Amino acid sequence: MTTAPWRDPALPAADRVADLLSRMTLEEKTAQLYGVWVGAEGGEVAPLQGEMSEVTDWDGLIAHGLGQLTRSFGTAPVDAAAGARALAAAQRRIAAAGRFGIPALAHEECLAGFTAWGATAYPVPPAWGASFDPELVEEMGRRIGADLRSVGVHQGLAPVLDVARDLRWGRVEETIGEDPYLVGTVGAAYVRGLESAGVVATLKHFAGYAGSAGARNLAPVRAGVRELADVVLPPFEMALREGGARSVMAAYTETDGVPASADPELLTRLLREEWGFTGTVVADYFAVGFLRTLHRVAATKTQAAQLALAAGIDVELPTVDCYGTDLVAAVRSGEVPESLVDRAARRVLLQKCELGLLDEDFTPEPEGPVDLDPPGNRALARRLAEESVILLANPDGLLPLSPAARIAVVGPRAADPLAMLGCYSFPSHVLPHHPDVPLGIEIPTVLDSLRAELPDAAVKFAEGCGVSDPDTSGFAEAVALAADADVCVAVLGDRAGLFGRGTSGEGCDVAGLELPGVQAGLLDALVATGTPVVLVLLTGRPYALGRWDGRLGAVVQAFFPGKEGGPAVAGVLSGRVDPSGRLPLSVPRDPGGQPWTYLQPPLGLAGEVSALDPTPLFPFGHGLSYTSFSWGEFGGTGPVETGTDGSYDLSLTVRNTGERAGAEVVQLYLHDPVASVTRPDVRLIGYRRLELGPGEAARVSFRFHADLASFTGRAGVRIVEPGALELRLGPSSTEVRHTAHLTLTGPVREVGPERVLRCETAVTPAG
Repeated sequence: MTTAPWRDPALPAADRVADLLSRMTLEEKTAQLYGVWVGAEGGEVAPLQGEMSEVTDWDGLIAHGLGQLTRSFGTAPVDAAAGARALAAAQRRIAAAGRFGIPALAHEECLAGFTAWGATAYPVPPAWGASFDPELVEEMGRRIGADLRSVGVHQGLAPVLDVARDLRWGRVEETIGEDPYLVGTVGAAYVRGLESAGVVATLKHFAGYAGSAGARNLAPVRAGVRELADVVLPPFEMALREGGARSVMAAYTETDGVPASADPELLTRLLREEWGFTGTVVADYFAVGFLRTLHRVAATKTQAAQLALAAGIDVELPTVDCYGTDLVAAVRSGEVPESLVDRAARRVLLQKCELGLLDEDFTPEPEGPVDLDPPGNRALARRLAEESVILLANPDGLLPLSPAARIAVVGPRAADPLAMLGCYSFPSHVLPHHPDVPLGIEIPTVLDSLRAELPDAAVKFAEGCGVSDPDTSGFAEAVALAADADVCVAVLGDRAGLFGRGTSGEGCDVAGLELPGVQAGLLDALVATGTPVVLVLLTGRPYALGRWDGRLGAVVQAFFPGKEGGPAVAGVLSGRVDPSGRLPLSVPRDPGGQPWTYLQPPLGLAGEVSALDPTPLFPFGHGLSYTSFSWGEFGGTGPVETGTDGSYDLSLTVRNTGERAGAEVVQLYLHDPVASVTRPDVRLIGYRRLELGPGEAARVSFRFHADLASFTGRAGVRIVEPGALELRLGPSSTEVRHTAHLTLTGPVREVGPERVLRCETAVTPAG
């Protein structure tokens, strides 16, 4: 039997796809450009899903093939093994329906674990950022990818690389932090992990989504060219270059009047021509249709399809709306060039070829038993949760708690398993529509975990109030309990949800950064008892805490720490775990004055010309430990002058001077005193997490390259300027332990996509 060239795995993928495209009809090529949302009859889990999803003719749709299958597992609860068998059956049906026998590419959400019933729920991205541990995040990505592949899923819609710009935005819980270097390095690590498992990572949301005006989800973005180039875009560039991501999701938003989904400057010139991206660009759910219904830059579905295809969107998700029969008719009539369909189909088929979907021996059946929450996953989720818990304040050493104390545990987040989970975990994302279905995974609460952690303590509980309701009738019981205790642990925070059904999550934007509901009043009442109060926050965003500055015994912050978050938080409270998380997002002093992040030029800092002081209560990078560290033997290597294309090495020795093991995060910041455009006062350009036993020391070295000082100049191109720089080493963005003064010499130098993106670090033992 003669095998057609497109079936021959010995040929280059480009040759195989060229042969296949030459054999396909217009209808068959177009069918590769959209997905179908299986199980879309579940509750709403995407913007305007009910209005944009229509019941489709399944047999008619797959007659010419199908590009993607949308969320077979992530729309309704389904047993993983049964779901894998159903997905395999659907793939066989799709392959049998078309002339070429090509299966669909199946995608799922995987922001904080595979969004499927019974899958491990990991900590949310701000917790990844808080760990300052890219290697651990990479291992998480690898495990998530293996879980996806085990049930027949090829593409994961993660990570989110939006840099947080306004903490009131509901999707802050999906961001890694407020600094582009932290977001880029940690995000690239997640991508490497996912891609190493053979799963296509999808970077989102490209680009500017987190800068929505007024922190309103899906609002216009009014960022300037420099903010986009120097803050928004670098994490995507790093994840493509260093992570190897094979897909990008265009953002919903519009910037300066141009929707991202219709912007060829963004999706083609920058992404493909300048950065060299060769993968697929997918639409955020219903975004192609939104060009007509929300942005109003298209009058018809056909016009919306043409705009999106011309901009560079290859795949319409989650289901066919604009890329279907109307598009085929428009191509036949000459209204839309067939070359646009060919370009997108080529990219889609190249990716399917890479994944083995064009091979004759492809089989959709899972290879072995399916377990989406094995012990290895749980152990990793526990470790990441433990590394991400941040001790913000402990002024009098109240923590760790006494093992035999009388402890009043109070608050609406203490005894609720869902307090651990973000919006895109399956129990928070889907199960609200299925109230009779169990969680599918075991999630210990803080209350249960603290009782297990401190078996000799007398632990009593009162909820006090709900997360967001105005009822204060539970205050009295909580106050009485606290008054009769040695210490009160107040567990407050968010409830993750979708589109206003929570206090954090997609569409759950807020007007100010006050604690939700009447939780602030409850905390005031607990503090007034005179019993020392340990505030534990389980949230998706930071909240303003200046009202209680100096009034609390300790403050612990955990960003939705996942299914193992209860034991992790309890371990920090008991002292079993040394807190080592560092803030990826500044904690504001006051609830107003937003938006603000630490990346401020001088005019964005506190000054006498305004009564508003934006200085945070706890700065970016801040976090305490139960042990102590000394920073010494600081020095640089080489001349203090180097060219605008040069480098400079600096190093220091960090020693654990305490009596217990702990972790220090050494952070390197750049201060540029004078530049041709205003620059952030400081910005992160390097970091290294050091885990040291008592008395142990390590020497950490940083290689600074001049490219790390680059920025977008007045002419709109990225440059390195000559002049003085300060390289500041410290445990946070505001505390400087050592400073290296460096002068860059020579001409202004333009830099492009091949510039150095990362500050390389090395660690060696020290005596």
